[in-house]
Amino acid sequence: MKNEINIEELQAKLYEKLKPSGWGDKLKTFIMSDDFISIIKYLVNEVEEGRRFTPTLKQLFRCFEECPYDKLKVVMMAQDPYPQAFVADGIPFSCSNLDKPEASLRYIHKELHDTITMDYKPFNDLKAWSNQGILMLNTALTTTIGKTGVHYALWQPFIAFVLDILTFQNPGLIYVFVGRKAQDWAESIPDNNWKLTCSHPASAGYSNLPNWDSDRVFQKITALTEKHFNQKIIW
Repeated sequence: MKNEINIEELQAKLYEKLKPSGWGDKLKTFIMSDDFISIIKYLVNEVEEGRRFTPTLKQLFRCFEECPYDKLKVVMMAQDPYPQAFVADGIPFSCSNLDKPEASLRYIHKELHDTITMDYKPFNDLKAWSNQGILMLNTALTTTIGKTGVHYALWQPFIAFVLDILTFQNPGLIYVFVGRKAQDWAESIPDNNWKLTCSHPASAGYSNLPNWDSDRVFQKITALTEKHFNQKIIW
Protein backbone atom coordinates (compact mmCIF):
# COMPACT_ATOMS: atom_id res chain seq x y z
CA MET A 1 0.00 0.00 0.00
CA LYS A 2 1.40 3.43 -0.97
CA ASN A 3 2.05 5.84 1.86
CA GLU A 4 0.46 8.69 -0.12
CA ILE A 5 -2.92 6.94 -0.14
CA ASN A 6 -5.85 9.18 -1.03
CA ILE A 7 -8.33 8.49 1.77
CA GLU A 8 -11.26 10.24 0.06
CA GLU A 9 -10.69 8.16 -3.06
CA LEU A 10 -10.51 4.99 -0.95
CA GLN A 11 -13.77 5.86 0.81
CA ALA A 12 -15.50 6.38 -2.52
CA LYS A 13 -14.17 3.10 -3.94
CA LEU A 14 -15.21 1.08 -0.90
CA TYR A 15 -18.68 2.60 -1.00
CA GLU A 16 -19.08 1.83 -4.73
CA LYS A 17 -17.97 -1.78 -4.19
CA LEU A 18 -20.65 -2.20 -1.52
CA LYS A 19 -23.54 -0.84 -3.59
CA PRO A 20 -24.30 -4.01 -5.61
CA SER A 21 -24.84 -6.09 -2.46
CA GLY A 22 -27.07 -3.44 -0.87
CA TRP A 23 -24.64 -2.60 1.93
CA GLY A 24 -23.40 0.64 0.41
CA ASP A 25 -26.09 2.92 1.80
CA LYS A 26 -26.13 1.00 5.10
CA LEU A 27 -22.41 1.52 5.73
CA LYS A 28 -21.88 4.83 3.93
CA THR A 29 -22.29 6.94 7.07
CA PHE A 30 -19.45 5.10 8.78
CA ILE A 31 -17.23 4.85 5.71
CA MET A 32 -17.40 8.63 5.31
CA SER A 33 -16.92 9.30 9.04
CA ASP A 34 -13.94 10.49 11.04
CA ASP A 35 -13.94 7.13 12.83
CA PHE A 36 -13.24 5.32 9.57
CA ILE A 37 -10.60 7.86 8.58
CA SER A 38 -8.91 7.15 11.92
CA ILE A 39 -8.90 3.41 11.14
CA ILE A 40 -7.31 3.97 7.73
CA LYS A 41 -4.72 6.37 9.14
CA TYR A 42 -3.84 3.80 11.79
CA LEU A 43 -3.33 1.11 9.16
CA VAL A 44 -1.25 3.46 6.99
CA ASN A 45 0.91 4.27 10.00
CA GLU A 46 1.36 0.55 10.70
CA VAL A 47 2.76 0.07 7.19
CA GLU A 48 5.01 3.13 7.50
CA GLU A 49 6.48 1.66 10.69
CA GLY A 50 7.10 -1.70 9.08
CA ARG A 51 4.08 -3.58 10.40
CA ARG A 52 1.97 -4.94 7.56
CA PHE A 53 -1.65 -5.93 8.08
CA THR A 54 -3.99 -8.50 6.60
CA PRO A 55 -6.25 -8.80 4.63
CA THR A 56 -5.55 -6.18 1.99
CA LEU A 57 -7.66 -3.05 1.68
CA LYS A 58 -9.03 -4.48 -1.55
CA GLN A 59 -10.65 -7.33 0.43
CA LEU A 60 -11.44 -5.35 3.56
CA PHE A 61 -15.25 -5.44 3.15
CA ARG A 62 -15.50 -8.64 1.11
CA CYS A 63 -17.78 -10.21 3.74
CA PHE A 64 -20.36 -7.51 2.92
CA GLU A 65 -19.74 -7.54 -0.83
CA GLU A 66 -20.56 -11.25 -1.02
CA CYS A 67 -23.61 -11.18 1.29
CA PRO A 68 -26.72 -9.61 -0.30
CA TYR A 69 -28.33 -7.38 2.31
CA ASP A 70 -31.84 -8.35 1.23
CA LYS A 71 -31.04 -12.04 1.80
CA LEU A 72 -29.55 -11.56 5.27
CA LYS A 73 -30.62 -14.23 7.74
CA VAL A 74 -27.56 -15.20 9.78
CA VAL A 75 -24.74 -13.16 11.31
CA MET A 76 -21.83 -15.40 12.19
CA MET A 77 -19.34 -13.42 14.25
CA ALA A 78 -15.82 -14.73 14.68
CA GLN A 79 -12.66 -13.10 16.03
CA ASP A 80 -9.98 -11.73 13.69
CA PRO A 81 -8.37 -12.73 10.38
CA TYR A 82 -5.73 -15.38 9.85
CA PRO A 83 -2.49 -13.62 10.81
CA GLN A 84 -0.31 -15.12 8.10
CA ALA A 85 0.43 -13.07 5.00
CA PHE A 86 -1.66 -13.79 1.88
CA VAL A 87 -4.11 -16.10 3.70
CA ALA A 88 -7.09 -14.02 4.90
CA ASP A 89 -9.47 -13.02 2.11
CA GLY A 90 -11.96 -10.80 3.93
CA ILE A 91 -14.41 -13.54 4.95
CA PRO A 92 -13.86 -15.20 8.35
CA PHE A 93 -12.37 -18.72 8.13
CA SER A 94 -12.23 -18.46 4.33
CA CYS A 95 -8.82 -18.84 2.71
CA SER A 96 -9.40 -18.71 -1.04
CA ASN A 97 -5.83 -17.54 -1.56
CA LEU A 98 -4.55 -21.01 -0.61
CA ASP A 99 -4.65 -24.45 -2.18
CA LYS A 100 -5.29 -26.11 1.19
CA PRO A 101 -7.54 -24.96 4.07
CA GLU A 102 -6.11 -23.52 7.26
CA ALA A 103 -6.48 -25.47 10.52
CA SER A 104 -9.65 -23.68 11.67
CA LEU A 105 -11.36 -24.33 8.37
CA ARG A 106 -10.29 -27.98 8.44
CA TYR A 107 -12.04 -28.37 11.79
CA ILE A 108 -15.14 -26.70 10.34
CA HIS A 109 -15.09 -29.02 7.35
CA LYS A 110 -14.85 -32.06 9.61
CA GLU A 111 -17.70 -30.82 11.81
CA LEU A 112 -19.93 -30.31 8.78
CA HIS A 113 -19.06 -33.78 7.52
CA ASP A 114 -19.80 -35.35 10.90
CA THR A 115 -22.98 -33.43 11.78
CA ILE A 116 -24.62 -32.29 8.52
CA THR A 117 -23.81 -34.71 5.73
CA MET A 118 -21.18 -37.32 4.98
CA ASP A 119 -21.33 -36.11 1.37
CA TYR A 120 -20.01 -32.69 2.39
CA LYS A 121 -17.36 -31.45 -0.03
CA PRO A 122 -14.81 -29.04 1.50
CA PHE A 123 -13.90 -25.76 -0.19
CA ASN A 124 -11.61 -22.90 0.78
CA ASP A 125 -13.70 -19.91 -0.35
CA LEU A 126 -16.72 -19.45 1.92
CA LYS A 127 -18.39 -16.85 -0.29
CA ALA A 128 -21.02 -19.51 -1.09
CA TRP A 129 -22.21 -19.18 2.50
CA SER A 130 -22.22 -15.38 2.24
CA ASN A 131 -24.20 -15.53 -1.01
CA GLN A 132 -27.00 -17.36 0.85
CA GLY A 133 -27.43 -14.57 3.39
CA ILE A 134 -24.87 -15.48 6.03
CA LEU A 135 -22.88 -12.41 7.04
CA MET A 136 -19.50 -13.77 8.11
CA LEU A 137 -18.16 -10.97 10.30
CA ASN A 138 -14.93 -10.81 12.28
CA THR A 139 -14.93 -8.59 15.36
CA ALA A 140 -11.70 -7.12 13.98
CA LEU A 141 -11.53 -6.83 10.20
CA THR A 142 -7.73 -6.69 10.18
CA THR A 143 -4.75 -7.81 12.20
CA THR A 144 -1.01 -7.25 12.08
CA ILE A 145 0.73 -9.95 10.09
CA GLY A 146 2.23 -12.46 12.50
CA LYS A 147 0.05 -11.38 15.43
CA THR A 148 -3.50 -12.04 16.60
CA GLY A 149 -5.91 -9.91 18.57
CA VAL A 150 -4.13 -6.57 18.12
CA HIS A 151 -6.86 -4.69 16.20
CA TYR A 152 -9.96 -5.44 18.28
CA ALA A 153 -10.11 -1.96 19.78
CA LEU A 154 -9.43 -0.38 16.38
CA TRP A 155 -12.55 -1.93 14.85
CA GLN A 156 -14.86 -1.68 17.87
CA PRO A 157 -16.64 1.49 16.63
CA PHE A 158 -17.33 -0.13 13.26
CA ILE A 159 -18.68 -3.37 14.73
CA ALA A 160 -20.90 -1.37 17.10
CA PHE A 161 -22.20 0.63 14.10
CA VAL A 162 -22.99 -2.51 12.09
CA LEU A 163 -24.75 -4.23 14.98
CA ASP A 164 -26.77 -1.10 15.76
CA ILE A 165 -28.03 -1.03 12.17
CA LEU A 166 -28.93 -4.71 12.22
CA THR A 167 -30.67 -4.72 15.60
CA PHE A 168 -32.83 -1.70 14.68
CA GLN A 169 -33.54 -2.51 11.04
CA ASN A 170 -33.33 -6.32 10.93
CA PRO A 171 -34.98 -7.90 13.98
CA GLY A 172 -35.28 -11.66 14.02
CA LEU A 173 -31.84 -12.54 12.70
CA ILE A 174 -29.83 -15.57 13.79
CA TYR A 175 -26.61 -14.54 15.50
CA VAL A 176 -23.79 -17.02 16.00
CA PHE A 177 -20.91 -15.97 18.26
CA VAL A 178 -17.82 -18.07 17.59
CA GLY A 179 -15.16 -17.68 20.27
CA ARG A 180 -14.78 -15.53 23.35
CA LYS A 181 -14.13 -12.20 21.60
CA ALA A 182 -17.23 -12.60 19.48
CA GLN A 183 -19.27 -13.62 22.50
CA ASP A 184 -18.38 -10.31 24.17
CA TRP A 185 -20.86 -8.73 21.72
CA ALA A 186 -23.74 -11.08 22.51
CA GLU A 187 -25.22 -8.88 25.25
CA SER A 188 -25.61 -5.99 22.78
CA ILE A 189 -28.03 -8.04 20.68
CA PRO A 190 -31.70 -7.78 21.75
CA ASP A 191 -33.66 -10.88 22.64
CA ASN A 192 -35.91 -10.52 19.59
CA ASN A 193 -33.15 -12.36 17.73
CA TRP A 194 -31.81 -15.90 18.03
CA LYS A 195 -28.41 -16.14 19.67
CA LEU A 196 -26.10 -19.14 19.48
CA THR A 197 -22.61 -19.47 20.94
CA CYS A 198 -19.78 -21.92 20.46
CA SER A 199 -16.04 -22.17 20.93
CA HIS A 200 -13.64 -21.06 18.21
CA PRO A 201 -12.24 -23.90 16.07
CA ALA A 202 -8.74 -22.54 16.66
CA SER A 203 -9.12 -23.58 20.32
CA ALA A 204 -9.28 -27.20 19.19
CA GLY A 205 -6.13 -26.66 17.19
CA TYR A 206 -4.29 -25.09 20.13
CA SER A 207 -5.13 -28.16 22.23
CA ASN A 208 -4.38 -30.55 19.36
CA LEU A 209 -7.84 -32.09 19.65
CA PRO A 210 -9.17 -34.47 16.99
CA ASN A 211 -12.49 -32.60 16.77
CA TRP A 212 -13.86 -29.11 17.35
CA ASP A 213 -16.65 -29.00 19.92
CA SER A 214 -19.04 -26.71 18.05
CA ASP A 215 -22.09 -27.72 20.11
CA ARG A 216 -23.57 -28.80 16.76
CA VAL A 217 -23.94 -25.17 15.79
CA PHE A 218 -24.42 -25.87 12.07
CA GLN A 219 -27.35 -28.18 12.79
CA LYS A 220 -28.91 -25.45 14.92
CA ILE A 221 -28.45 -22.81 12.23
CA THR A 222 -29.92 -25.13 9.61
CA ALA A 223 -32.97 -25.86 11.75
CA LEU A 224 -33.61 -22.17 12.50
CA THR A 225 -33.27 -21.02 8.89
CA GLU A 226 -35.59 -23.78 7.70
CA LYS A 227 -38.21 -23.02 10.35
CA HIS A 228 -38.16 -19.22 10.34
CA PHE A 229 -36.91 -18.32 6.85
CA ASN A 230 -38.08 -21.36 4.92
CA GLN A 231 -34.58 -21.77 3.51
CA LYS A 232 -32.22 -24.71 3.71
CA ILE A 233 -28.63 -23.53 4.00
CA ILE A 234 -26.31 -25.39 1.62
CA TRP A 235 -23.12 -25.79 3.56
